[in-house]
Amino acid sequence: METSVTNRLRHALPVALLSFALLATGCKKKAHLHQADESSPDYTASLQADVNSRELANLRWPDFSDYRKSVTAFYQNRDWLIAWSNAGNPTSQAQALIRAFEHCDDRGLNPEDYDASRWQQRIAELRSKSAESTALFDTALTINAMRFISDLHVGRVNPKHFSFGINIDAKKLDLPAFLATQVIEASDVDGVVNSVEPQTLQYKALKDALRQYRGLLPQDNTEPVPLVTGKSVEPGKPYSGSAQVQAKLKLLGDEPATDPDTTDITTYDRALVDAVKHFQHRHGLAEDGKLGKETTAALNVTIDTRINQITDTLERWRWLSDEYLNATLMVNLPEFILRGYAGPDHKLDFTMRVVDGIATPEHRTPVLADHMRYLIFRPFWNVPVGIAKKELVPHILANANYLSEKNYEAVDRKGNHVTANVNQIAHGMVMVREKPGPTNSLGLVKFMFPNQFDVYLHSTPSVSLFQRTRRDYSHGCVRVQEPVKLATWLLQDNPKWDEDKIKDAMENGQDNKTAMLPHPIPIVIFYATAFIDEDGEIHFFNDIYTYDKMLEDALKHGPPYPQKPVAPVVQADV
Repeated sequence: METSVTNRLRHALPVALLSFALLATGCKKKAHLHQADESSPDYTASLQADVNSRELANLRWPDFSDYRKSVTAFYQNRDWLIAWSNAGNPTSQAQALIRAFEHCDDRGLNPEDYDASRWQQRIAELRSKSAESTALFDTALTINAMRFISDLHVGRVNPKHFSFGINIDAKKLDLPAFLATQVIEASDVDGVVNSVEPQTLQYKALKDALRQYRGLLPQDNTEPVPLVTGKSVEPGKPYSGSAQVQAKLKLLGDEPATDPDTTDITTYDRALVDAVKHFQHRHGLAEDGKLGKETTAALNVTIDTRINQITDTLERWRWLSDEYLNATLMVNLPEFILRGYAGPDHKLDFTMRVVDGIATPEHRTPVLADHMRYLIFRPFWNVPVGIAKKELVPHILANANYLSEKNYEAVDRKGNHVTANVNQIAHGMVMVREKPGPTNSLGLVKFMFPNQFDVYLHSTPSVSLFQRTRRDYSHGCVRVQEPVKLATWLLQDNPKWDEDKIKDAMENGQDNKTAMLPHPIPIVIFYATAFIDEDGEIHFFNDIYTYDKMLEDALKHGPPYPQKPVAPVVQADV
């Protein structure tokens, strides 16, 4: 390959998180202040009254308790001078922020969360030059600016709320210092706002797609497509919804708007087949050109829902730090695809089908970001106690030789073979493990990035699953379609390993053999129900784990957003 793993690790875009640049000018040093005129009003008492409250009544979301310390620090560093107005008029920076609030739906945020419809009234009241109106305008703008910048930079809901393996703490900005040094006197507020968003092509492309789909809303005069609940309709067969299908495909761009309208509305017109296949390709469906239950249901998904999928995905991108925004490996769970990227330009090197965890609360694969560090060839599978009790014990009760016949063995904590009874197995007093080999549930290699969920990538003997369109069949780990290819790609900078040696290690080598990667590899297990594929088009996927719904439920009540974990922590196994 042209690009080494070493070079792949240098892929991150050179956009430093501004929080680090602000450390030297943050809490320990007050912001530079213009000398106030001796005749200037003193707003200290009014500002302190607003800031010392946990709520500001005229905000759309009055409770700013989660930002109160930051707001207090901001004004303390300014000796309680106002920041956003002068002689009864908003500063140019305040006006730029207000415009950004009003148009933040283009960034996947809700303008009303930042009081978009309330600012003109506040500006009118500001002209009275009263201490109360001036302080209220200033405090409201500071709170909303902090919310807005933080929401764009690290997201609104902490991923810990969903028990995901992503830590945003190190990414957070020093908001008082950021406003003081980067915004208050900025000549280009929009540029500052843009700089705090994720600096990755996927995020920018999704914002473009968001504007496109928001533009479709006033154009959508289409009627619902008649659902197909039985056998799929093939081209040329009777179907009363041909005109509705064509209208949807033209609206969404899967059929050129210049194509003539279908005239035969009693059958599934053969002229629509290519457009239907294109639609299926963009929605993770079998590209067979037939109108079945899944295809007709997808055609009826509203534009609003597609917009939500884009904004939900944008929110998750904001959680990621720079090294994970352009991670070397990324699994997109609802798409069932693994991507590998190379080089400083983050060029796509390969895609590979994967199998995810079953779409149940106890088995769905979590979102996480970590570093892959090593491979294990010919691994044992240590059967979790819960699975052993639920799935193995009934077979052992029916057949005393079940473990040995199925390539399992009972071992103690040191890995020594022992003779065990059902009670010991059911209560975890001994461990059951599956011996290495081609039938092992983990296959012949696993790819390790130690994490709290015990999730990893591995091969599998159940290769037929990769031919399915929907592939959620594991207990939580991610199975890869081409393990030799992935292992070779990861170990290409290690002179001890080439494809032939890797195959030999998997088929004939030492059991449980560890191979260290030359360098840790950033990997993200992601959840994007909207994704701009390599063809440059927007693709949508089903919310198989309801992670979109969970996010929307957390957002709908406004700030302060929940922080406490509520989703169960998945302990994956196979």
